[in-house]
Amino acid sequence: MVDEAAFREFAQARTPPLHRAAFLLCGNHHEAEDLVQETLAKVYVAWGRRGVDNPAAYARTVLTRTFISSRRKASSTERPTEWLPETATVGSDTAALMDLMDELRALAPVDRAVVVMRYLDDASVRDTAQALKLSEQAVRTRSSRALARLRTVLSAGVDDVAPIARGGTR
Repeated sequence: MVDEAAFREFAQARTPPLHRAAFLLCGNHHEAEDLVQETLAKVYVAWGRRGVDNPAAYARTVLTRTFISSRRKASSTERPTEWLPETATVGSDTAALMDLMDELRALAPVDRAVVVMRYLDDASVRDTAQALKLSEQAVRTRSSRALARLRTVLSAGVDDVAPIARGGTR
């Protein structure tokens, strides 16, 4: 039996951080909303089940795996023909955020998931490895290579851009 009130409280509390991570993975608010909804639906099915000791970590894992699985589907390469940019609200740091988003999109889905989980969602190497079903060494290697690529392309370092992605300022 699902505790509806507890799940509703959990979903309300975790939706903003899940949406932020989903947006950084997808690079699109609409896809991010769909990804969060799919994640919450999967978490709801597992809600109260034994073995789900940390629902927040479980939700992050489901979000990341669902994103990676969606990129494997043939339909994930479809793109709309006309695209309207999102409204800029960050101010002068918008260009840095947009550069970051472009470069995140250029990374392989697993590398993007590693960067988002490790540096923008503050997950440990162990948690990231478990969520992505990788070894800890693979997470360290992938994060190192992905960060090196981001650093060579971006004028601002990842550490300077991370607070912007969270909605803050430099």
